[in-house]
Amino acid sequence: MPNSDSQLSGMYTVDQVAQHIGGEVIGDGSLLLRGIAPADAAREGDLTFADSEIYLKAAQVGSASAVIIPAQASCPGKVAIRTANVRVAIARVLPLFAPSEAPVPGVHPTAVVHPSAAVDPSAEVGPHCVIAAGVTVGARSVLMGGNHLGRQSRLGEDSRLYPNAVLYAGTVLGNRVVVHAGTVIGSDGYGYVLDGGVHRKVLQLGNVVVHDDVEIGANAALDRGALGATVIGKGTKIDNLVHVAHNVVMGRHCLIMGQVGFAGSTRLGDYCVVASQSGIAGHLTLGDQAMVGAKSGVMRDVPAKGVVLGIPAQPDRQTKRQWVGVQQLPEMIRRLRELEKQVADLTAENSER
Repeated sequence: MPNSDSQLSGMYTVDQVAQHIGGEVIGDGSLLLRGIAPADAAREGDLTFADSEIYLKAAQVGSASAVIIPAQASCPGKVAIRTANVRVAIARVLPLFAPSEAPVPGVHPTAVVHPSAAVDPSAEVGPHCVIAAGVTVGARSVLMGGNHLGRQSRLGEDSRLYPNAVLYAGTVLGNRVVVHAGTVIGSDGYGYVLDGGVHRKVLQLGNVVVHDDVEIGANAALDRGALGATVIGKGTKIDNLVHVAHNVVMGRHCLIMGQVGFAGSTRLGDYCVVASQSGIAGHLTLGDQAMVGAKSGVMRDVPAKGVVLGIPAQPDRQTKRQWVGVQQLPEMIRRLRELEKQVADLTAENSER
C-alpha cells in the first residue's frame, strides 16, 4: 500500500483498506477511517464487519462509517467493501489499525547478558532478562522482561517473548515466533525407569526446535527430546496450557487448542487440528489434516483427513451414533419394563389356566 498522509496519521481511506484486502468498494472510497469496532460499539469514522444477516442488520443501524461484507451482500446506507471472506479480511485489516509495537533497540540495565552471547543491535532486551553463554538473539526480536534464555539457545529474527517466557539450554526458535507469558520451552521430558524399587531418571539430552511463524500461548510447556528433538512445524499455532512431551513432532500449520496434552514421540502431519482438553497417547501418528474433537482420548493412530471424537476416540460418526443411542436409553428402559410387565402378566394368566 503506498504511503500517504492519512496512513501516517493512523487513518486509512476506504479505497486503501479495500486495496489491502483485495475488496470491492461500494460507495465513497475516499471516506477516512480511524479504527475498527464491532457494529454495536462502532462510532462515526469506524470500520465494522458483517458476515451474516444478523450482523448486516446491526451494521446498517449502527454508527460505523463503513462495513466489510460478503461478496454477494449489500448494506444500504453504508459505504461497503465486498470481499470473498469477511473473516480473512478482518484478520488482514486489524494490523493496519493496531500495529505491533516496534522494538526499542537496546539492553535494559537490569538484564544480564553473558559476554559470549550475540544479541543483534536492533533487538530489544527488557528488564531482568538473563541471556546465557552462546545464546543468539536475532534482528528486531523482543524479550519483554523476566525472560531466561539458556546456554546455546537461539532466537531468530522478528520474534517476541512475552514476560517470563523461558527457553532452556539448546532451544531453537525460528523467525517471527511468538511465545506468550509463562511458557517454558525445553524443560526435561518425563522419563524414568524402575531400578531396584526406585524411579531412576533418564537424562533428557535433546532439545526443542520451533520453526518459523509459530505462536505458542501462555503457560504452555514443551519438553526437550530424550536424545533427538521435539519439533514444532512452521506456522503451527498452540493455545494456552498445552503440554507437548518429549520427542513429539508436529507438522506445519497445525492448530492445537487449549489444555491439550501430547504424550511422548507422537507425530502429527501438516494441518492437523486438535480441539480443547484432548489427550493424545504416546507413539501415535496423526496423518495430514487429521482432526480430533474436544475432550477426546486418542489411543490409536488417526489416518490422514480422519476425524475422531470421544473417549476412547473413534470416527466421529460412530461416536455420534453412540451418543444418540445413549440418549435413547431412558425410553428404551421404560419400554423394556413395560414389556417385562406384559410378559409377567401373560405368564401369570397362563399359570392360572
